[in-house]
Amino acid sequence: METIERIPEPKPAEVHRSITFDDALSMTKFGRFNYALIIISGIILASVLLETLGISYVIPVAECDLEMSTKEKGVLSGVSFLGIIASSHWWGFLADTRGRKKIIVPTLFLTFLSSVLSSFVKEFWIITVLRFFAGFFISGSSATIYAYLGEFHNRRNSSRAIMGASFVFGVGCLMLPCIAFLVINQEWGLDIPLIDLKYKPWRLFLVVCALPSLLCAFALLKFPESPKFQFSHGKPAEALETIHWMHKLNTCGKESRLQINEIVDDSEIQQKKYHRDEPECNSKILGFMKLMWDQTAPLFMQPYLRKTTIVCVLQFGIYFSSNGMYMFFPDIINRVAEVQSTGHTQITLCGAVDRTRYVHQNSTFEELVEFYPKCNEKLDISAYEHSFILELMYALGLAVIGLIIRPIGKLPILVFVFVCCGISGILVIFIDVPLLATWMYLILLACGYCISIVSAVTVELFPTNLRAMAVCISLMFGRLGSVAGANMVGFLLDTQCEVTFWISGVSLLGCAILSFFIPGIFKRNVPEKEDAGIESA
Repeated sequence: METIERIPEPKPAEVHRSITFDDALSMTKFGRFNYALIIISGIILASVLLETLGISYVIPVAECDLEMSTKEKGVLSGVSFLGIIASSHWWGFLADTRGRKKIIVPTLFLTFLSSVLSSFVKEFWIITVLRFFAGFFISGSSATIYAYLGEFHNRRNSSRAIMGASFVFGVGCLMLPCIAFLVINQEWGLDIPLIDLKYKPWRLFLVVCALPSLLCAFALLKFPESPKFQFSHGKPAEALETIHWMHKLNTCGKESRLQINEIVDDSEIQQKKYHRDEPECNSKILGFMKLMWDQTAPLFMQPYLRKTTIVCVLQFGIYFSSNGMYMFFPDIINRVAEVQSTGHTQITLCGAVDRTRYVHQNSTFEELVEFYPKCNEKLDISAYEHSFILELMYALGLAVIGLIIRPIGKLPILVFVFVCCGISGILVIFIDVPLLATWMYLILLACGYCISIVSAVTVELFPTNLRAMAVCISLMFGRLGSVAGANMVGFLLDTQCEVTFWISGVSLLGCAILSFFIPGIFKRNVPEKEDAGIESA
């Protein structure tokens, strides 16, 4: 009887001679490999925040060491985003034509190198160039990781995996103010005579922010290339071997090898033919440029033009508020604290900005030294407290979204977040209770929740051969929104503070309306019949 009971176990595997790629991924189970990849992907996403927004903790305490004026602070705060914008299209092309892993791993190593070098620089313009390259290289892994992670999961679990990585990203963000407090608020200094430099805590902070990139690069050396990418590039045997490896790791080797003879997916046939012509196109520079154009142009033509436009506009609007308004968050909160210290307990945020605008207008470095004779070596504790609250909101919010995104769907979440954040941004203008207004400001910045959701939507909207490029271009428009938002606030804050919040709030409400026009957004992640088939597999 024992022998008879064991016989049926391999029989279902023998039936799977020719199955679709999505069903093959479902048969690998969901286990150790998936969790490890989700964690690594989340840390990579957190590395982007450390490299781009971590500099906001450095600028106040590095002012005298780098001899920065207010304008130069603005340049240094946004130069990483410029690096991301400049390289997003390039990395998207290479990721779609050369491979996801081949882009992610080298760019992580180069990001770490750029950050380490920038910690040993004394001149402002040299550190600006190095921070540009840090953004240039981190862009390769930040956008490509969405496609890489999504392609190891079937349609049912793809969005959950991306949101799981986003939760890890949220926890990583939560660590940023803690790390900054522990590292920057130290009082040591190390003299390096060889380069005539005094190595201070803020310099070490740049290296610490780059460490996750280095660790993830080493971790991914043990991971395979995306099986979906392998399959779409005419390498079904390698894709099948990756699937077998995933299954073995997820089941701890306790189950027999999957009996799959062939993976069939009609939607990939044209992609294979397209990529078989690739070496011929790459023989000359013009051919290479033509291939790059062929990889990009379809995104702005039918049937993808509408999809590309919507995801790019949404990411622009999200980053415009979440990053653009964030760059001045510590400054505005600090101004409120200054006004409150004079006895004004009932005032709007813009009212506090107006009362302090003459002190904070653009000045030369010499004028700043005259006004502030003692350079700041530490940050005020309130800057860390408010940043910690914001990151905690992100971590908890992303955890909740990860749990509800499959049963509820993406559209209700997008609309709810956009509407709440947009209204909060407008209410900031009218509330004259500083603490409540600060909370409204925090909710406005929480629109960053939607970045991962829109990225998950992008992964689902485009085929494998265009997926990484689509994500990179959409995030490139997002980073353009960051630069536009930061410059808009910097230009209008002292003279038209209310206008900055009006623009931010209304733009988010516009994004809520635009969300209804995302193709297929009213459908759940996977139809019920498909779910049932996957569960049985």
